[in-house]
Amino acid sequence: MHDVHSTEYSFKPKDAFLGAQMLFVAFGALVLVPLLTGLNPNVALFTAGAGTLLFQIVTKGRVPVFLASSFAFIAPIIYGVQTWGIPATMSGLAAAGLFYVVLSGLVKTFGVEALRKVLPPIVTGPVIMVIGLILAPVAVTMALGKAGDGTVLVVEWKALTISLSALVTTVLVSLMGKGWLKLIPILSGIAVGYVISLVLGVVDFAAIGAAPWLAVPAFVMPEFKWEAILFIVPVAIAPAIEHFGDVLAIGCVTGKDYVKDPGIHRTMLGDGLATSLASMLGGPPNTTYSEVSGAVALTRVFNPGIMTWAAITAILLAFVGKLGAFLSTIPVPVMGGIMILLFGAIMVVGMNTLVKAGNDLMQARNLAIVAIIVIFGVGGMSLPFGGEFRLGGIGLAGIVGVVLNLILPGSSHELLPEEKDPCTIKND
Repeated sequence: MHDVHSTEYSFKPKDAFLGAQMLFVAFGALVLVPLLTGLNPNVALFTAGAGTLLFQIVTKGRVPVFLASSFAFIAPIIYGVQTWGIPATMSGLAAAGLFYVVLSGLVKTFGVEALRKVLPPIVTGPVIMVIGLILAPVAVTMALGKAGDGTVLVVEWKALTISLSALVTTVLVSLMGKGWLKLIPILSGIAVGYVISLVLGVVDFAAIGAAPWLAVPAFVMPEFKWEAILFIVPVAIAPAIEHFGDVLAIGCVTGKDYVKDPGIHRTMLGDGLATSLASMLGGPPNTTYSEVSGAVALTRVFNPGIMTWAAITAILLAFVGKLGAFLSTIPVPVMGGIMILLFGAIMVVGMNTLVKAGNDLMQARNLAIVAIIVIFGVGGMSLPFGGEFRLGGIGLAGIVGVVLNLILPGSSHELLPEEKDPCTIKND
């Protein structure tokens, strides 16, 4: 006998509404990434759904998670789209997904210990910090109502009113929200910012009227480009390691040890293949959503089949042309307000990674690794890499961090995810 509280997979029509609720929780964050990076939100909806279904196949339908747009790749996508265009950027993102697949093979062959040696918190922590810090100017510029080139899109006082309202709402909902509301701080912030934008008269509805009700998402095929691949793949270091924490977190909620069954190598393989699939169609990379894991904890809905319904709902919504047009009307300051908190939160996650690892950051070895990663990444250091291409930013910072960790003498013990697991996992 299956029910929503069982951890066994069950797919029944009566659970469709629960699946739609899970998508609602993820919706704000899911569409935020394409709206910030210039990708198509309808494509992002489709690839989130398709990626989740692929993940379920790889993990044998054991894990109740939903995969959607990853925040970690926002900076490289923005840079890639501006530098090489969307098709070339997609080739780099597809390669990042294959990087997950390689890591999955390493974990299956050598265990988690091998990954810890190559990518310890002393490397991944500062790389995550760089991802957040490097985006700070983008967030502030948009919050002030300006485009990347400084063009004024919204009068400054209106822009600040909108962006700060969206920011304050997001913070207050995350701190004081109850029940379902606490799970949708980003969506709440966007909603309030949008309403204030309507009042101030800065919303243009022309795109909605011109859009069809039903339309095939504007898929984009990747275009192979070595420069984009070498720039973006190192960025995958951070979210690949965070994957362990995500799997442990949902395991805490359901009382199942997903590290062993279906195996962390399978969950990482599923994540990687979902990311590559999304990139082959023009969508942002996928990652497991903590908001949805929170919804699972709140509702005690452990049946992975619910996520199948969430994925199907996302795929169906992807074909609603007016939905994408409506999302495109969200003013820049609304996004800027959300981004201030979002990118700051990414930086804090990196700091927390270092704190939890318990490293002495004033130790010469650790100080050198963290300092060089952060300054190379935030400062924009770049090195020539054949022809006119220069490797820089997050990509260079990640590679340098890995190399320094491997070649500098000395080491310090850092806890494996299993060793610092805050919950007691029950094995059935």
